[in-house]
Amino acid sequence: MATLYLSVLVLIPLGAVVWRSREDGWSAFWSDVTTPEAWSTIKLTVLASLGVAAINVVMGTLIAWVLVRDSFPGQRIVEVLIDLPFALPTIVAGLVLIALYGPDSPVGVSLAYSRPGVVLALLFVTLPFVVRTVQPVLLELDVEMEEAAASLGASRFTTFRRIILPNLVPAILAGAGLSFARAMSEYGSTVLISGNIPFRTQVSSVHIYNQIENDNTTGAAAVATLLLIVSLVVLFGINLIERWAVNRD
Repeated sequence: MATLYLSVLVLIPLGAVVWRSREDGWSAFWSDVTTPEAWSTIKLTVLASLGVAAINVVMGTLIAWVLVRDSFPGQRIVEVLIDLPFALPTIVAGLVLIALYGPDSPVGVSLAYSRPGVVLALLFVTLPFVVRTVQPVLLELDVEMEEAAASLGASRFTTFRRIILPNLVPAILAGAGLSFARAMSEYGSTVLISGNIPFRTQVSSVHIYNQIENDNTTGAAAVATLLLIVSLVVLFGINLIERWAVNRD
């Protein structure tokens, strides 16, 4: 039953997309994904997603650390705000970002219709992933190990590098993988703030939608298939690093 459920929801639809992408042959598939506009959107999407995942690794871990190890006024409000991107429709997130960082920005910062604006939108929707994967590990981490290391003369940096970080690596990598996958597929939050300018700010999800609107379903499926392959390769690589880190530990 579990296999059937997974197949109906995931495997069969993905298989249908891959099959449709090669409907006109592999030469047509390659031609669809290497058109200047398609290739531009793919490069922007992949590079922005990798950058967002890297930023989330650092900032998400830092935020999780502050929420677990520190106590400050308004902490419960921050906890709620962390989960806001999960509950907020992404098109609403895009509207919020364009209102705050658009041409009429009340804070005097205009990031609309630029690549930094695209990265900002992706950071907004992927923020909770690393925070919520690292936070439970920090909560369960035995503080006595840190105290024992300190009593033996270990510095704070050595304690973090030799005791805390090895325990956090699997959770950090899992959160990074989720952030990357979400950023690769994001549409709603980027469609407004990016301006969808070809060769500059248009992401792959918008390009795929445009191809479907132009009745080029095969071309849209080809780009989607390439994104699927890239995502699987990156996630597989993260999984290998995670296993290596666990085995080394």
